[in-house]
Amino acid sequence: MTLAANSRTSFPPATAQRRPSPPPRRSASASTFGISLVTLAGLIALWFLAARFGWASPLFLPSPADVLTQFNAVAADGYANGTLLDHTLASLGRIAAALGVGIFVGIPLGLLMGLNRWVKGIFSVPIDLYWGLPPLAYLPLLIIWLGIGETSKIVLLSLSTFAPICFAAQAGVRSVAVERINAALSLGASRLQLFTSIILPSALPEILTGLKIAIGAGLSTLVAAELIAAQSGLGYMIMSAANFLATDVVFVGLIVIAVLAFAFTSGMRWLEHRLIPWKGKL
Repeated sequence: MTLAANSRTSFPPATAQRRPSPPPRRSASASTFGISLVTLAGLIALWFLAARFGWASPLFLPSPADVLTQFNAVAADGYANGTLLDHTLASLGRIAAALGVGIFVGIPLGLLMGLNRWVKGIFSVPIDLYWGLPPLAYLPLLIIWLGIGETSKIVLLSLSTFAPICFAAQAGVRSVAVERINAALSLGASRLQLFTSIILPSALPEILTGLKIAIGAGLSTLVAAELIAAQSGLGYMIMSAANFLATDVVFVGLIVIAVLAFAFTSGMRWLEHRLIPWKGKL
């Protein structure tokens, strides 16, 4: 009896053992941000060195000082029939209109495609067909149909942002666990409650991921569209500068586009943190 009692008391129960707590996520995020800053500083330093020691001709790689000087000149005096702010606002207006169409049309249609097989059967084939085509392939057709004004460019950008948002919303609905739906139905949830409380929150991470993809597709298509058929915008400014071998102005346009892309990405991360704080923690 004594040995049995000692054997029972010598081993603590499993529930009494304390598991090591995971490292805080905030410190990991700060570490990642620090690594990114160091990488960016290294790239800028390499650019300085390449310009300082003449590793490339200034025609191909202008120095950071020349780009900064040209940035101030374009911001103050303008270039290609507009200031830097004018070209930036023109590009932002087009991408905002396209994202608005993609969000307000693509999300409802994608949700319906995920919920109803008839809707999916009707719309999946046309979307798959045009999404597989490069946007510049049907840009001439849009110009013939809609003219060279803003309408053709906004329609082109809307098509480039619509498909990834729509497909992401559909995938989000398909990713909802059947057990959660059955549990809600067994508790007496109505169809509206099932959609607003189970389906839509579960699909939200996929929708936001599709929105990030749509932003990247929209920015790349925006620049391509402005290179061909525009009288304003960052892409138009870049093409005008390239025709005159003004590489420093080209760098100014590229840097502004990169800053806009970074701002969009940071905004999406903030939106994910606000709307779906549970993502990556379950």
